[in-house]
Amino acid sequence: MRRYRQEMTAGSAVGYFIFHKKNSNLLGGITIGNIRYGVSQSAQIGYWMGARHAGNGFMQDAIGALLEHAFNGMRLHRIEAACIPTNTRSMHVLEKAGFTREGLLRSYLRINGVWQDHCIYSLIADEHRQKQESMQDRRIPVSRDENREAKL
Repeated sequence: MRRYRQEMTAGSAVGYFIFHKKNSNLLGGITIGNIRYGVSQSAQIGYWMGARHAGNGFMQDAIGALLEHAFNGMRLHRIEAACIPTNTRSMHVLEKAGFTREGLLRSYLRINGVWQDHCIYSLIADEHRQKQESMQDRRIPVSRDENREAKL
């Protein structure tokens, strides 16, 4: 918690818990970190979901809300996310949110004491806005299940 507070104070990261909209149960968490302004205007997101809540669309809703804030509120240009190549659920969540897989980062992060490769994904602000406008034109709701929607 101390590290999160320090990063938030420095403006380099902000973490959020994800709660169920209907019953306020804690579902998971999402962080926007390594926030860089200036010529980069970019950040990275990381997230986790409680096992029994995975696969129900909560993370999709949370990522959607965070992207709106990152691109419109924070005025960032690029958001990156990385996941282990065997984590197909996470890859699907990112791709569904509009992220593009850019490649493989070898020995990128140390997970449980082991350096692991990660797939790197990105989403550019203009791509996100085009997707949102396209969805508005077709009047497709971001979340069809009012009780499913997560709140940050």
